[in-house]
Amino acid sequence: MLEKLLKLAGVDKPEKKDVALVLSSGGARGLAHIGAIEVLEEQGYHVTSLAGCSMGALIGGVYAAGKLNEFREWMKGIDRKKMLELTDFSLSLNHFVKGDRIIEAIMEFVPDVAIEDLPIPYCAVATDWVSGREVIFRTGSLFEAIRASISLPSFYKPVERNGMILIDGGVVNPIPLNRVVRHKGDLLVGVDVSGHDYKTQEAMKHKLSERRKHDKSIAAMILNKLVPENIDFNYYTMLSRTSSLMIRQNSKLMAQLMNPDILVDIQISRYGGFDYDKSEKLIAIGRQKTMKAIEKYNQPSQRRTKNK
Repeated sequence: MLEKLLKLAGVDKPEKKDVALVLSSGGARGLAHIGAIEVLEEQGYHVTSLAGCSMGALIGGVYAAGKLNEFREWMKGIDRKKMLELTDFSLSLNHFVKGDRIIEAIMEFVPDVAIEDLPIPYCAVATDWVSGREVIFRTGSLFEAIRASISLPSFYKPVERNGMILIDGGVVNPIPLNRVVRHKGDLLVGVDVSGHDYKTQEAMKHKLSERRKHDKSIAAMILNKLVPENIDFNYYTMLSRTSSLMIRQNSKLMAQLMNPDILVDIQISRYGGFDYDKSEKLIAIGRQKTMKAIEKYNQPSQRRTKNK
């Protein structure tokens, strides 16, 4: 009835502002999620439900608990030295880091709560290494859910629970658009930082390589002798990039399947999954990309396509 009256009066239909927000995996690149949330709020969007995977589960959980500003301020103090202090190395054969110290540090200003008591419906996605199945946390300890979802295989210690060995949710569902709680008339918004802009990164490397070739200084000659140009092409980088490409493909397929109203696709070339000391720069990228995605969504042609 309201819509008909507005139409008769020549008033456009009010813009839908409720958002079911989904935040992807992506390691430190997931800090861009903070910028995305900030812009959504500034533009008048209201997050009514959340789903996250890995770093997206962490940022989403902190936001749902009402502590995103405190988390952002805390991240400003993270440098390489602090990162080492928060890294509890392990001698285990299946992981390098226990992962307890970082969670305990965050819990100092974000108390653990039951997921079902959060003011915003929230879920986190993990993977059961035993069965290969997706595990969705909608109840229970917020930080147990986050800890399971961020368990990067071979890096963080897996979480053992009810006969399952839980590892990073990005293995099976890096952007869980199909898991977020939906409300009538809401917008499905996904922020995907799982991709890495390797094409731009390779172009940057080529430019540096050309610069090295033409640099005739003694320092450059010594550097060229000691450090080969293809030093970054090794077993680790091969496995790392292969994993990233598989995750990226899964996230693209999920976006095609669910067709979100707004998809903020953030591919970063300059920063990697462990650049946690670059929080403000990554947040700025998240802000910029989200603003562009909202502007694109607000274009009349884009609206007509989505409403078909």
